[in-house]
This record gives sequence, structure tokens and C-alpha cells, in this order.
Amino acid sequence: MSTHRPSWTAFSLALAPLAALSAEQSTAPDIILFMVDDMGWQDTSVPFWNDTTYYNRMFETPNMERLARMGTKFTQAYACAISSPSRCSLFTGANNARHRVTNWTLQRDVSTDMEVDSITLPEWNVNGISQVAGVPRTYVGRSFVDLLRQNGYHTIHCGKAHLGAIDTPGEAPEHWGFEVNIAGHAGGGLATYLSEKNYGHNDDGTPYSLLAVPGLEKYWGTGVFATEALTREAIKALDKAKKYGQPYFLYMAQYAVHIPVDRDERFYQKYIDKGLQPKDAAYASLVEGMDKSLGDILDWVETNGRPDNTVVIFMSDNGGLASQPEWRDGELYTQNAPLRSGKGSLLEGGIREPMLVSWSGVTKPGSVVDDYVMIEDFYPTILEIGGVKTETDSMRPVDGVSFVPLLKGEPVANPERELIWNFPNIWGNDGPGINLNCSIRRGPWKLIYNYVTGEKELYNIPMDISERENLVDKYPDVVTFLSHRLGERLREMDAQRPSVTATGNPCPWPDEV
Repeated sequence: MSTHRPSWTAFSLALAPLAALSAEQSTAPDIILFMVDDMGWQDTSVPFWNDTTYYNRMFETPNMERLARMGTKFTQAYACAISSPSRCSLFTGANNARHRVTNWTLQRDVSTDMEVDSITLPEWNVNGISQVAGVPRTYVGRSFVDLLRQNGYHTIHCGKAHLGAIDTPGEAPEHWGFEVNIAGHAGGGLATYLSEKNYGHNDDGTPYSLLAVPGLEKYWGTGVFATEALTREAIKALDKAKKYGQPYFLYMAQYAVHIPVDRDERFYQKYIDKGLQPKDAAYASLVEGMDKSLGDILDWVETNGRPDNTVVIFMSDNGGLASQPEWRDGELYTQNAPLRSGKGSLLEGGIREPMLVSWSGVTKPGSVVDDYVMIEDFYPTILEIGGVKTETDSMRPVDGVSFVPLLKGEPVANPERELIWNFPNIWGNDGPGINLNCSIRRGPWKLIYNYVTGEKELYNIPMDISERENLVDKYPDVVTFLSHRLGERLREMDAQRPSVTATGNPCPWPDEV
């Protein structure tokens, strides 16, 4: 009786496809997306304008400077005015007018809007986004992280998620394709950075705040600032990922520099000695603590990773918290000048972000890109970097456009591309450019329309970065054209709008005024 044994040749042929796959994965770059929360365009020593400002000199971010030297600085990088809309666009590739998460999310089925008697706010998606259907007032989309994972990437989440409301599928980073989740949950901020307060938990382990940071129990009472604790845990995850022999994607989403502005004592005294007021010094310490985190990650890549095959992307999710100048005497300590306004506003101060990208062998060290990009562009860009095809269909279109050509120094394909923002909500603050509006950027022109008042503002951004001169009366043809395009695009994406309470009629679209 004989036993058939497969030959080594046949066995090798059977393994050939797996070997080819392994080789392909090993050449795919490691990808790190370092996302900061509420960081203004000027909260850094890196100038993102043609001049170094007072605020650039006030902050010390040597590792952002280092990353800028390594790669490309984007001077016109845009996000949404509020955190949840930006992050939902990032993960689905959909414009915020399409996914309808137009304000910040937290509790299931609960709107975070403030209300006024005369205006009925629209039914926006208060439960955020999800990869599965079944929860009302939720946008269903496909995560680029899940696509990376399915194509051989090890996926790590560290820090803030803020994608879906509590007790919905979207709240958990694991549901978005992350194999590792460190401290990510439904909260859009944190109760405290202080380990002395257990990052928002009572001594018995129960959270005293919905914003209590989970998963950092080992650091309670140790004196380790939350920013540092997250960084240490991320590096442990990278140490583990190195052993897997596959490319990784790290979403390093620091809660910094979101309020509360707790002092990072490692850096606070330095800014007091420089002459800053205590509130400004505390904020600057938050910024530098975030920058140290970036530096620690870069150090790990240089020492333990693949520095010649790693992409590092730095971005913020919305403008700095500076909607009203007088707040500097109250609770808030950041300014975005020369940009106007801040978080919550569709003026430049609320949506223009610091962005840096380093990709060894692709980005030119110390280069600058002045073409504009949008937060949903990260979706197709990261997939293209990872060698993964973007999947889209009529039900889940991807509005983002890959900026890989810009990283390669190629000219922008469409200089007249339209960027759209829709914010038919009341975030909760007064101040210029905030609440119940929408906007379009096309080429040099930017139009802002207020749903309730019908007021329109037109700015030539390259000529007037501070948006001081409203050109509505000077260029009526441009106003008419952009109003038409904005109204058309909003209707195409099935965007929502507020209504007049007394009549029940919806507020006009911008091309109806």
C-alpha cells in the first residue's frame, strides 16, 4: 500500500500566491495619522502663512518643525468647523453635507444644538456614523481603516474617536476596522488630563463624567498627563506591531489640545518664565505636550520602525477655540489671527488647519503646497498610499479626492474644485460666522450664506486671508454663480436646512435669495 505525498515543487507552487502577497504587504508603507483636537492654525511655531506671526513665536513645537523639514507643509488644509463632522468625513470620505453629522455627537438620540424659538433646526444625524444600518439618524458608510485591514494592514487606534453616539455601533473604534483600541469611545473631549483625577473616574472606577477617558487605569494617580499616557500606550502598540511583519496604520488621535486646559507641568513654567499669563501658559503647555508626543512617535520610527517606508500625516480636526476675542479674558486662550474667528465658524479661523505630510522618497523635504485640500480627501489618499483601491457606490459615494499627486509635486488636477460646508445648527456660541450657515470655496473665491438672515459674504481668500472685505456688492456675478453652485451641490447631497417655526417653511437655499 502506497501513500501519495505531495512533492516539494507542488507545495512551493501552492505557497507562491501567499509568498507574493507577503512580499507585497512588506513593501506597503507604514502609515501614521497624527490627529490633534481643536488645534488652531497658529497654535504652532511652524508658520502656515507667508509671515511668522506673534503666535508662531509664542508657541514651541520643535517636532512639528522637524516634520515640516522632513516633508510637505500644506498652507490651505481644510476641515469642518466642529469635531464630529470632520472625523465622520475622514472615516467615510463623505462630505459633511452628505453624511449629515453637522454638529458634535455624544448621547444616543440627543441633539447637542442650542435652540431658538423662531427657528426649527433640521433632523441631523445626532447618532453619528456607523458601518452597519439599524440605528435611526445615523449615516452608514465604509471605513478606509477596514479596507486597510482587509488588505494586510495591522490597525491601531489611540486616543479620541468621536464617531458615533453612546450605545450605537459607531462609538467603538473596533467597529471601524481597528484591531487595537486605546482609550477611544464616544466622548468628544476628556473630563481632565490629570491622573490625580483618574482622567474622569471616581476612586471605585466608575466614571463621574461622560467624557472620562477609558483604558488608562494603570496611570491613575501616577502624575502622568493624559497626553503622555496615550503616547506610551501607542508606542507599546507599535512595539507589538513591529513583530507582526506586516504594515501598520496608527491613528494617533490625541485629545489635546481640547478643553479643559489643564497645565502640563512638564512645560508650564517655561511659558510663565517667558512672560505669558497663566491661562496662555497652560494652553501653550498643552500644545508642547502634544508636540512631544509627535516627537516620541517620530523617534520610534527612526529607531525601531522603517523610516524609509513610513508616511506621517499631521492634521487638526477644526479651528482653534477662538470664536470671540473677548473670551481671552474669560475661559479661552487661543487666537487664529490673521484668520478671523475660530471653532464653530465657517470663516477661515474655524476651518483652516495645520497640516504636514512626510513620505520618504515622495515628498520633497521642506516643500510647501498652497493648493487647498479637504478633510474627506484623507480617505482616498490614505488608501492610495496603502495600495488599496477606494470602494464606492451610489449609496456611499466618496466625495474626497486623493492628494497623492500633490505629495509628488504634481500640479493640482482641478484648480476650480468646489469645497462645501453645511452647518445648519446652533453650536452654542455667538461671534462672527457661527451658526446656521453654509459655504463654498471655488478657486480664490469663498461664499458664506446664512440660512436665517439670507446674508451672504464673498471673499477672495488669497487676497484677503483675514476676510475683512465683503465683496458681495463689488462682484454680484460671482455671488450669483457661487450661490447657484452651492445650492445645487447641497441639494445633490440631500443636505438638510432649518425651517421658520412660525410658517413651517424651510429656509431658502442660497440660490433662492
